[in-house]
Amino acid sequence: MQSTRGARRFRFPLLALVIVLAGTIAGAACGARPTTHTVTIEATRFDPAVLTISAGDTVLWINKDMFPHTATAQGPFDSGVIQPGNSWQHTFTEPGAIDYICTLHTTMKGRVNIGNAER
Repeated sequence: MQSTRGARRFRFPLLALVIVLAGTIAGAACGARPTTHTVTIEATRFDPAVLTISAGDTVLWINKDMFPHTATAQGPFDSGVIQPGNSWQHTFTEPGAIDYICTLHTTMKGRVNIGNAER
């Protein structure tokens, strides 16, 4: 009788552990939630200059410089002029690599590498 009671006490924590693990695995299989990444524009450069994200993620460009700037890629996106102290964001839905520049200061270059949606 004593061994049966001990086995019952052991089953509940084991069952709880299995449920937690199953939820974790199911969440991972569905993919992570989209994330917002930040690129700071300061000292006439993009920081980071190269950013790797997942499809579905958003990039937020924040202009902390004293000059207006853009984040412009031919075709995929164009921020227009981002005034000092302002920001602009874009959500990337397709995998690939996109190079972009500031059209007002063409030596400023950046790149967004977009991986598939699953992490």
